[in-house]
Amino acid sequence: MNNGLARIKLIFLAFFIKRKGLKNMENKKSELKNKNGKVIYKIMTKGLLIMAYVVLLNILQASQVFATDDPLAVINNLSTFMFGIIRAIGMIMLGWGIVQVGLALKSHDASQRANGFLTVAGGVIITFAKEILAIITGG
Repeated sequence: MNNGLARIKLIFLAFFIKRKGLKNMENKKSELKNKNGKVIYKIMTKGLLIMAYVVLLNILQASQVFATDDPLAVINNLSTFMFGIIRAIGMIMLGWGIVQVGLALKSHDASQRANGFLTVAGGVIITFAKEILAIITGG
């Protein structure tokens, strides 16, 4: 009896309810699902990025540090590292100076040529700063 009554109700609803109203209701439901899906996607993306960042920080910060008995060895290692960075900056300046001189020779620009030679000279001095300091101090 209930099954037959349910069928009658469905037939009644199918014939007497406007299809346009049903379509709008279905569209609203699908729009709500799409909006909720986008929000959930954004939340999950941000969460994943935060978790990846935390994992990356934990991996990068877990480096081993080997201490030495001699404190002067630590200072010498730091000095070697710093002069290595200075040497790299000097090499970059030297290369840029050579490029400037080449461009100045191509364009026949005297002021650019002078700036290029000054940059080359500065790059050479910065590149060999450790050796120059060793000669000056006698060490």
